[in-house]
Amino acid sequence: NPDVYGCLYLTDREAAGAVEQLARFRGQRLIEAMLVRRSLPLALAALDLPDDSELVDLDDPAELRRRRLRPSRVATRDRVITQPQALDIYRDTGAAGIRWWSIHESLWANYTLFDRSVSALSVAEIRPLELGDPAVAEAAEFLGLPPGST
Repeated sequence: NPDVYGCLYLTDREAAGAVEQLARFRGQRLIEAMLVRRSLPLALAALDLPDDSELVDLDDPAELRRRRLRPSRVATRDRVITQPQALDIYRDTGAAGIRWWSIHESLWANYTLFDRSVSALSVAEIRPLELGDPAVAEAAEFLGLPPGST
């Protein structure tokens, strides 16, 4: 819904962020070029959001029931389905964002933070991803990406 709001897509753990970026390479060997987008290195940023920030938790059955959402319609890559859900949440609440489970591993949480929460965010750390990074190693193992030749 870029015509209504901007957003950041985040994860609750570093490896999940790396998995999101490397999943498209399943079946290939992990090489440095996979850690670059638009000629820029991929990086992990640790962000802090105040504890009292409201997040609509779509992993909470009561919240799904209240919003009349089915889990299968939340955990889809089909934006024709998910964008109206996000727009309703944006318009109906003052929430900083939305929490839901990862399509890669249900125990991992993903977040969409709306642009209205940006002023509350602070950056704790940013680091470029490299082949030897623990998050990249964990993601490669999760996805079955063997190391490429050097």
